[in-house]
Amino acid sequence: MPTDEKVSAVEELTRLMGRSQGFYLTDFTGLNVPDVTRLRKRLRDEDVTYRVIKNRLALIAVKNAGIQGLEEVLQGPTGLVSSETDPIAAVRLLHEFASETDGLPRVKGGFADGRVFREDQLEKLARLPSREVLLGQLVSSVQSPLAGLVFCLGGLIQSLVLVLNEIAGKKGEAGEDN
Repeated sequence: MPTDEKVSAVEELTRLMGRSQGFYLTDFTGLNVPDVTRLRKRLRDEDVTYRVIKNRLALIAVKNAGIQGLEEVLQGPTGLVSSETDPIAAVRLLHEFASETDGLPRVKGGFADGRVFREDQLEKLARLPSREVLLGQLVSSVQSPLAGLVFCLGGLIQSLVLVLNEIAGKKGEAGEDN
């Protein structure tokens, strides 16, 4: 019979998974306490949460959240890293931290944008630019053709003004000759 504590832990995990833009499951084996503390601080600074979870409870929460495909990832020590705002920020921060600490923690799998990601796919996901950079690139790509059009139209108008000034100058000279 499940205890009230375990039932509430499953409900909390289910809510966390449901409201997260993305969450990732890590194996933190080999990290020492100072490294875990640095990781948690770095994640907290980016509004990303990190918590150690029990696999049996997480399996129930994943099932309750309607997510399939993470069952085999929930083996061994597991940390849950989630973000309610940016689905890519958490995995990017994990990969940056892992590059500084000999590949630890290892990201075992994750869930973002309605899709389950495997370990090899998450590395590609972590290399994506941040949301702000992507929006800047989008604005730049939309702005570039418009700026070219404005420049061309400005050149045409400038040419028209020069031609009209030349015509006006010639008519003025012709009027002085009479």
